[in-house]
Amino acid sequence: MSFKRSRSIDALYDAVEDYDLVLTTDAPLSHALNRRLDRPHLGRFAATPRMLASGEFDPQDDRTLFLRLIDETDLSYKHAAYLLENILGCWEETGDLRAILDYDRFDSEETRQAISVIESAESSHRDLAEYRIEDGTSVALIGEKQFTALDKSVLPDSYDAIDPFADDGFDLPEFHVFDGPTAIVDAVVDNVSPDTADDVAIIMDSGGEYPALVESAFEAAGIPFYGGPGFTDDETIRTYLRLLRTAHSDSRARVSDVRPILTHLGRPPSVVDDEKFLHELNHEELRPLQEFCRTIDDYTFGETVATFEDWSGKTLDAFHEELRELGLHDDRVTSDSIDDLEFYLQSFDVPVDRDDSGVLLADATAAAYVDRPVVFYLGMDVDWTHRILDRPWIDADAKDEQYLRQFQILLQNGRDQYYLVQETSAGQPVTPCLYFHDLLDDDFETIGDLPHISHSRLSSDGDTGFEKEDVDVAPSEIDVVSQSSLNTFINCPRDYYFDRIVDNPDRDYFQKGNLFHDYAEFYVNHPDVVEGADRSELVDLMLAEMRPYVPDVELEPLETEFEIGLDTIEQFVAADPPTDREYSHYERQEGDNFFADHFEKSIDSPITERWFENPNLGGKGKVDLIHAPETLLDYKSGGRKSASKVVSRSDIEEISDEPDFQALLYLAHHRQEHPDERLEFVFFHFLELVDDVVAGEPDLEDALVRVTYHPMPFRTYAGNREAFDALCDGVAESNDRRKTLERMGYDAYASFFERHDFPETDDTDELLATDFAARFTEYAKAEVGDYVYVEDGTESALKKLVRIRGRNYFEGEVDAFEDFLNAQIDRINQYRTSQFPVEEPNFDRVTHRDLIRTDD
Repeated sequence: MSFKRSRSIDALYDAVEDYDLVLTTDAPLSHALNRRLDRPHLGRFAATPRMLASGEFDPQDDRTLFLRLIDETDLSYKHAAYLLENILGCWEETGDLRAILDYDRFDSEETRQAISVIESAESSHRDLAEYRIEDGTSVALIGEKQFTALDKSVLPDSYDAIDPFADDGFDLPEFHVFDGPTAIVDAVVDNVSPDTADDVAIIMDSGGEYPALVESAFEAAGIPFYGGPGFTDDETIRTYLRLLRTAHSDSRARVSDVRPILTHLGRPPSVVDDEKFLHELNHEELRPLQEFCRTIDDYTFGETVATFEDWSGKTLDAFHEELRELGLHDDRVTSDSIDDLEFYLQSFDVPVDRDDSGVLLADATAAAYVDRPVVFYLGMDVDWTHRILDRPWIDADAKDEQYLRQFQILLQNGRDQYYLVQETSAGQPVTPCLYFHDLLDDDFETIGDLPHISHSRLSSDGDTGFEKEDVDVAPSEIDVVSQSSLNTFINCPRDYYFDRIVDNPDRDYFQKGNLFHDYAEFYVNHPDVVEGADRSELVDLMLAEMRPYVPDVELEPLETEFEIGLDTIEQFVAADPPTDREYSHYERQEGDNFFADHFEKSIDSPITERWFENPNLGGKGKVDLIHAPETLLDYKSGGRKSASKVVSRSDIEEISDEPDFQALLYLAHHRQEHPDERLEFVFFHFLELVDDVVAGEPDLEDALVRVTYHPMPFRTYAGNREAFDALCDGVAESNDRRKTLERMGYDAYASFFERHDFPETDDTDELLATDFAARFTEYAKAEVGDYVYVEDGTESALKKLVRIRGRNYFEGEVDAFEDFLNAQIDRINQYRTSQFPVEEPNFDRVTHRDLIRTDD
């Protein structure tokens, strides 16, 4: 695949070396030609028109003229920048500073005011408009089609145009396709050394992801480079700007918002505090920052920079000077002035002192020529396409053709060219630079349609990256797992792994739940203290603990939740007092209780917050309340779920998208202390009644979800008295099911189930289609009579049994769960010797989504 070859810099020099003056619009080309000059020369040999007219090595008007505009007019920063861009652009294309006023859309008082300032200011544009090359000078013009009308205004009547393209063709090198940006940068670093750095250039989109990766990789490898980071790329300045924005934008900034600032200052906060509001934390090391944010309106910009210099230990003299240039140094910091400062730094290049040695980092849209023998091209995607402004003085087709020629030359720089690209990014095809479609005859959509070489991820044999040392130590094995860890592991093993090694921030809902749990535990231990306390003071204490987490607007509804939640807990405990006794399979873990600390009381009840760790079972956990020998209770501040939902989420045959094995695990442990007993696990959703209390119609039972363990197989349970009574209870005497069963009688009912095994299904339709269902109906008709209501009654009874099965646990389910739990522990120990897979999780339930890759 080929297109027209561009002439090399050496070939261009050979063509122009005998001229007095060589003009080009490409500044790097002019510098390269001057470096090749091997004879004495009076004045400039090669230059751009603006370099020639101004006498400056690298004239930059935009920033200096902008500073004049904001100093001498009342224009806003954005309006001044907009007018400056259009006035200079129109001037360059037409050769007339006032030509922009010929267009009604731009003929305004503000435009005339800006023109007046620009006209009176010293600039390379004004120098260019006034400059003329002396007659008799032999002039060579390289790339005449790239010159604007203003550029051409300096030309003498006679000059020679030098075509930057040769007559032969250029064969496009094969693209090197990598998995991602990191692999591309690794490939570059592996092929560059400090000794070869001066021979290498890298061309990439300056606003993309590659510059930061390249710069950090070169710094780590000790490879010198230049042409990359600008004034505002300095991490200290970026951190300073983020500090101003955070301090001034919201007094309720969270610790996570200021983490990059504190980390840069060497004061990284604990991850557990990330969700807390900065101003609510009582940490000594944060007080200077808290005070700074609180009083930001009292500072001038200069004072904020000085303060930041003290904190960071960095000197920002150049930044002080830039603030003075803008007239902001002694101004108070306001939200609008921060906007102006950020806009200025994002829009204009502030000059910085650079070394001109090492790898040259070049912007893909800045120039066409790079004077290095080896050139790496990174990305080459749609962001390499120039933006053409929609302005009446711009010929869009001509401008596009101009950019296409520039791109065509850009591709051919150096003796060796290496195109390093991605075919896909984030699972989507990468769109190649649009100019490829104009240069190449073949139709294509992605880089993969062009000649290319695919590369797998490279691993360097050099000294870059982390050092690794083999350690001959076998991983320890676990023998118990908590219900929360089990839930996480079943959903996504890798998420479980990160839960073990990565700290998670405290959340508002965790803190709220902990306060309610502490209150419930304290009330069981010291009901007399609670009854003698001022309720409003207790609520205020809880609100104070929540203040670091929630905005002020949420405190009032939270106050209502606390008031009603505390009342609901007290009513439940008072109405059904727990049985106080010792349990050999449980112990107390040392831990804080907010209310015990406040009232300076101890917690010594043997039934609250009881810990178990059962290696024989493979489980561990903490029971909120052993309400009775046969009843475990767990306090829940979240939404209520039905008993059937609790059971279905613990199904080990068809794993739920939201697995939850708490009730099943705790009952499996508790039955070891109370074998062959009917046990109950109760979820107490104490906030479920908030709306009902406000409406005046609360029913405490509506806050309870009861899941029962029956120490027998379901087929045995289905034929016993408890099941028979459950089928008859809760409906009218005229109900077909109750009428059928009561007329049949329990003895006849039990006799049928003794002689027929209940099918192993939990699907109603499957059950009704079995011989068992048909025989049960025939049996009932024989006992009661051949009536229609008997057929309906038996069908209703079987449906009811399926529902009972779906909201209770039976011996077989708990036995199977114990085997399942041991299998999961074996899996965890196996993964601890290799790696934890992602599998196919419900990502809505994944905690560490940003750490879990799914491409392996």
